Amino acid sequence: MHGWIILDKPLGLGSTQGVSAVKRALRQGGYGKWKVGHGGTLDPLATGVLPIAVGEATKLAGRMLDSDKVYDFTIRFGEQTDTLDAEGKGVATSDVRPTRTALEAVLPRFTGPIEQVPPAYSALKVDGERAYDLARAGAEVVLATRAVTIHALTVAAVADAGVLEEVTLSAHVSKGTYIRSLARDIALALGTVGYVTMLRRTKAGPFDLSQAISLDNLDQHAMARTLEQRLLPLRAGLDDIPALSLTPDQAGALRQGRVLAGIAAVDGLHFALLGDAPVALVEVTDGNVRVERGFNL
Repeated sequence: MHGWIILDKPLGLGSTQGVSAVKRALRQGGYGKWKVGHGGTLDPLATGVLPIAVGEATKLAGRMLDSDKVYDFTIRFGEQTDTLDAEGKGVATSDVRPTRTALEAVLPRFTGPIEQVPPAYSALKVDGERAYDLARAGAEVVLATRAVTIHALTVAAVADAGVLEEVTLSAHVSKGTYIRSLARDIALALGTVGYVTMLRRTKAGPFDLSQAISLDNLDQHAMARTLEQRLLPLRAGLDDIPALSLTPDQAGALRQGRVLAGIAAVDGLHFALLGDAPVALVEVTDGNVRVERGFNL
């Protein structure tokens, strides 16, 4: 059981609870005790793709945190909350409602490299304390701007053709992007205020909703002892990395932590394999191969 289970996380469930659900399913299915982790936090009020790493795939969870994500999200105009989502209390209102024409005119300003201020209610640390803990305690939270990249931002759905009470957008974003901040800033650029009422992650790295299963489906597979049918291979998390085939002697050397020399491969990360068996995630530099992450399979 080394690989990925992709959850379609339901509303109200935290990412760590998703990890617990997979651990429980593995126990119920008689698969034994395995190391389990998630590949990117998803807020309880968000739904969608939550990659769960099992066994040796947990060594790749950090790479998943750095991957691009795609979200669908709905902005409701006319009110802003302290959390920038439906969970918070109102802190500002506006009678201004944008038109679709106005909306489409401002979206290019939020496409490409941008600077954004994260929400006060976020997991970022300020002087060693979580920002959301300080905000809940009534402290003023001042967070520095951060550079992120919005690769694409498009209108997914609108309620009507006139003035907009709300709109659903789709965003392909880099790591570290806060959709709630993006929604806040789009509303402000339109001369109004707004907050997120719906947030759904449709893709995380190489994984999308077509590969995701519900918690009910997860439990059904656990009871039928067929979880391996939903386990994606370890390689699935590295589909953007070229494979590097090894001889048995080369595989043995890498497993001992030695550096391979004289390997004909382009520089960069590679997924080293002995036949179909994963050996390591390696870095190739000038024909020298060094282990970045070794797999104990």
